Amino acid sequence: MLRFKNLGSGSTGNATLVETVGLRGTRLLVDCGLGVKQLSLRLAEAATSEAATLDAMFITHEHSDHIGCARQFAQRHRIPVWMSRGTYEALGSPDFDGLLHIANDGQPIDLGELQVTPFTVPHDAREPLQLTCTDGNAKLGILTDLGHATAHVMTHLEGCHALLLECNHDTDLLAQSSYPAFLKKRVGGPYGHLSNATAAGIANTLAHAGLKHLVAAHLSAQNNSPKLALEALLSSTAPLWGNLELSVAHPTLGTPWIHVRA
Repeated sequence: MLRFKNLGSGSTGNATLVETVGLRGTRLLVDCGLGVKQLSLRLAEAATSEAATLDAMFITHEHSDHIGCARQFAQRHRIPVWMSRGTYEALGSPDFDGLLHIANDGQPIDLGELQVTPFTVPHDAREPLQLTCTDGNAKLGILTDLGHATAHVMTHLEGCHALLLECNHDTDLLAQSSYPAFLKKRVGGPYGHLSNATAAGIANTLAHAGLKHLVAAHLSAQNNSPKLALEALLSSTAPLWGNLELSVAHPTLGTPWIHVRA
């Protein structure tokens, strides 16, 4: 069985725990955009009391709200770390003391009971990757930090049974915000972040009878709200949903455990 729990989502720090529940179990931490104390606390609250029980970490890109304490935490607990070569070089090619593994677009990573497939996304980072996770039966897609969804992105996300999807901003709120013009252009541009409307269009395209969980993630504190994100998803996709469960990842509380079944 596959399940996931977001530990925090947004500019204050991003991290998502993915695990298989089986004879052995495999635990993956996707992004590590928190300090050591906060990460340890949230892992403990997720009933993962020891960091040593993590089998791997996957870093999607080098921005501080995703990289956080990754190197320090990995070295302290001897956790293998996966990231793209571009991300590693953007960080200044630091020494990971033998724990670093290079992830490549479209090349599956075998973590025992869990298989992870990274794929490139258009974002203003050196070589950003997002990913899908599967236990061989159910499939989870994680898609945040991109300005638009390419055909390549959509192909990788086909057939997901659960999706953690960026709904960063409401277009009108962003336009009316106090952000300087250059920042509005960056956030709303093709290499920035997904608007609610764009995210809804992606969800609409990916919707199928087996998609049972959709979590809106990476909401801007200034330019969005859970209400607006959910309204956009519902208005765009209501005829397709059936028994789909919609929710929003809290910036610091994340989500409860969500079980993913085919």
